[in-house]
Amino acid sequence: MEHKKIKKAILPVAGFGTRFLPATKAQPKEMLPVVDKPVVQYLVEEAVASGIEEIIFVTGRGKRAIEDHFDVSYELEDTLVEKNKLDLLEAVQRIAGLAKFSYVRQPVPLGDGHALFQAAHLVDDDESVLVIFGDCIYDSKTPASKQLIDAYNELQTSIIGLTDIPREEVSKFGVVAGNWISETRLEVEKIVEKPKAEEAPSTVVAPGKYILTHDVFRTLSTMTEGESGEIRLVDAFNIMLREGKKIHGQLLEGEWLDTGDKFNFLKTTVHFGLKHRRLATSCGDIFRRSTFKLYSCIGSISPSSFSWFFCPKSSTEISSSCGKMIRNRFLFLSWERQVSAFSFGRNGNFDFTCVRR
Repeated sequence: MEHKKIKKAILPVAGFGTRFLPATKAQPKEMLPVVDKPVVQYLVEEAVASGIEEIIFVTGRGKRAIEDHFDVSYELEDTLVEKNKLDLLEAVQRIAGLAKFSYVRQPVPLGDGHALFQAAHLVDDDESVLVIFGDCIYDSKTPASKQLIDAYNELQTSIIGLTDIPREEVSKFGVVAGNWISETRLEVEKIVEKPKAEEAPSTVVAPGKYILTHDVFRTLSTMTEGESGEIRLVDAFNIMLREGKKIHGQLLEGEWLDTGDKFNFLKTTVHFGLKHRRLATSCGDIFRRSTFKLYSCIGSISPSSFSWFFCPKSSTEISSSCGKMIRNRFLFLSWERQVSAFSFGRNGNFDFTCVRR
């Protein structure tokens, strides 16, 4: 039987965004700006670039700004015309025309599976759907969602987007294990939600992009709660696996830019700032000048001592993370091209030349 092409995407955006309080007290986390666009617009643009025509948002209380963002704003457009800001007018008008938008509410936060099931009535029984969670941006040549859709077109099963991470970080994610059928595709055997590092069956995790067949919604409809006490997507997957249904994973090409916490949000903002056509040069200059003002020395500085310079007024959590980010080249990927004095020692320390402030 020929399956329908995937034309719909569900974006669950009903969460409270507590990791970003107080910034998210009166605005959705998904509307926080990364350079000059909110996070959720990056996700919608990725979906549209992958062939999606309809976006279904699962929202909650306090999320009205998302609906307004993807609607027409006549007053703003008239103002931009009057001020002859035609480039901004074009950018604003483009947003509402990206796709057809629908909105459903999750009245009570009972888990990500519960959120997805609120949109089940908008998906036909013979239709599969793309799912993108609200903090999972990918920077890749082929859109990450397109990679999943291509895998679905070949395999005709639910597809889990995958990425490989250091073992010490697996406790934050759903870990996927199974048999590799190619270099980038996995036949899933089990999924373990946030295991301890030493107990994780692999280091391959699900960052938050999926293709769901209607079997997933059928399974969610039978669930009252999962192992966590909520209705979770991972529990639905494990039920399907026990029933003998096949699920595959697709290793995603590209750079995963997680915006789910402050540190990774900072990393994502700088990543796109360095690629922005109007900001890239200025961003590079700022980082280079800031670094060369630090010391008059040639030496090696560990991530912990480097972090106080990078974020001296930030929380201990962010400052420490930024130090690790520098060591591991997580952030300033363009520094190698701009500053020849930087290098990384085998011990993981950061070697550089600079002048005293």
